[in-house]
Amino acid sequence: MTLETLNEKLLSLGAKPQHIQRLYRAMMGIVAWPSENDLAFPKKVRDALADLRNELNQVLTVVAKDEGEEGASLKLLFRLTDGHTIESVLLPREGVCVSTQVGCAVGCVFCMTGQSGLIRQLTDLEIVAQVMHARKLRPETRKVVFMGMGEPSHNLKNVMRAIDFLGRYSQIPHKNLVLSTVGDQRVFDALAASEVKPALAISLHSTIEDKRRKLLPRAGKIAIESLIDQAEQYARQTGYPIQYQWTLIKGVNDGDDELESIAGLLKGKYALMNFIPVNTVENRTFERPEWSRCQEMADYLKRVRVLAKFRHSAAQDVEGGCGQLRSRYSQEKEGQV
Repeated sequence: MTLETLNEKLLSLGAKPQHIQRLYRAMMGIVAWPSENDLAFPKKVRDALADLRNELNQVLTVVAKDEGEEGASLKLLFRLTDGHTIESVLLPREGVCVSTQVGCAVGCVFCMTGQSGLIRQLTDLEIVAQVMHARKLRPETRKVVFMGMGEPSHNLKNVMRAIDFLGRYSQIPHKNLVLSTVGDQRVFDALAASEVKPALAISLHSTIEDKRRKLLPRAGKIAIESLIDQAEQYARQTGYPIQYQWTLIKGVNDGDDELESIAGLLKGKYALMNFIPVNTVENRTFERPEWSRCQEMADYLKRVRVLAKFRHSAAQDVEGGCGQLRSRYSQEKEGQV
């Protein structure tokens, strides 16, 4: 089922726009799911409500959980109807990080998901269903970040449909819908045409073209300066700062050359640089910089007036790096065979 086939099904049952809107809001936990005795709905819709709710509940099935310290973070592994698995993370401060693909084709060398390659695209409903599930567990969820498994620009049509749906029916402010991408011209074209304007995060990881291509082998052909220029235009248009993401790897992208390039590219920009020390990745020997080096980097960027934050992954306490729970679950399943 997709959002389009769901809408078509409701129309075929005689649902009017007001009925569809109420059902969509019920899906997102804004209002209660209607009763079969609710005469505000056509009889065919009322008769189908139980089956419809059951069908929606089966889009995703939780097969594993990792809970962080004091319940701040909760990582969920979902099984899809075809047996594939994806991850979502319920974050502190009312957020959820959702996946957009099974696997990923970009192949970032520091990412567990990238090792599996792309398996398939998620439908728009499979993306929305992750937020639906988050709302069931934490009704206060008010932020969605598209930073889980997958590259949103490689599944752009379904991602933008999910963003449009959430922007219309979830009561989540548009600035709290955060689209993360390695950068693709199609993203900027889609954002320009979209009525719902999400915030934008750019996975940068290096300001040096050759190095960035090695870290993100299939990130697309858009040049770094063009990427930042277009992102800045979007930031000024929407009033949301661009969130640049940077996985810090000792001896790889924590040097003075990178700092000077960051200063040249981001000084005066409506932007925030998020530095996150690298997670442990199977078959990789990447190390995190010492905290003293992070402090030196912070001091330098402060002097040149580039806003930056150095932080642990928001779900580090549940091994929140993309693909970690999925990889562990797959290995455990293989060991049971």
